[in-house]
Amino acid sequence: MKIADITTKVIGDKRRWWAYKARTKKLPENYRTAVDALERYLMFFGATDGDGAASMFEDLADLFERAAADRTPIREIVGEDPVDFVDAFLQNYNKGGWVTRERERLTSGIQRAEAMDEGEQS
Repeated sequence: MKIADITTKVIGDKRRWWAYKARTKKLPENYRTAVDALERYLMFFGATDGDGAASMFEDLADLFERAAADRTPIREIVGEDPVDFVDAFLQNYNKGGWVTRERERLTSGIQRAEAMDEGEQS
């Protein structure tokens, strides 16, 4: 697989990526710093297909552009725990990703174990 193919898989269409980067570059410094931190996390745990990743980053830019226009404090956007915020944000995009599959596998395993417990108690 070529590096361009990997890049496209991770960030999607390069034009969309560069448009997103141009948008976030225009944000006030504090919002840009927050977006950069979220972007880094999302690169590791975000959507696994290019189109999903591009949509995810575009929505992140939308959110922070609106917040900056309204002068919404960063903590009002992400809350007290930024990991909780970004994990909730990711739930809209992470379909098919390895994290989602492993979470589903864990939930299914616990449900099977619970069913076995209930079968033994009958």
